Amino acid sequence: KHVTTPASLVLLGGSALCLLGSERPTFDIDYVGHDLHKSELQRVIEQVAEALRIPIEAVPIDEFVPIPPGADNRRIRIGQFANIVVHVLDPYTIALSKLDRGFESDIEDILFLIVHNHITVEELEQIVNDALARAGEFDMNPQNIQAHLQTVVSLLKNG
Repeated sequence: KHVTTPASLVLLGGSALCLLGSERPTFDIDYVGHDLHKSELQRVIEQVAEALRIPIEAVPIDEFVPIPPGADNRRIRIGQFANIVVHVLDPYTIALSKLDRGFESDIEDILFLIVHNHITVEELEQIVNDALARAGEFDMNPQNIQAHLQTVVSLLKNG
């Protein structure tokens, strides 16, 4: 299968962190996309994933968390493959979405991003504060997000 027009694939979740060096296993590939408005790239991804039996999910991230200012500039370019440019989503947006969910694996992923200098605690705290001001526009629980952030900070301090 080929993508005939130039396209951008933006990954998030565990598969994105694997591309950044995380050793935590992941079993699916999450990418930024909308199921209702599929691009040519999405249709090809679905066909290839089905043939290879790889679980994939299009994630409309902008419907789950407020995208922080400057997020597009913080995407991490992985490379270009034919007509497809692959990026990892802004690490702060990834961290914000993981703070919102707060699973143990999410906390591990945020720690990975901090320890490997993809994000800083100080900037993440600012982004979280800005996002919490808009929590009502999204299905976000401010108390849970703040508690998960405190867990991250505590784990960093206590090793």
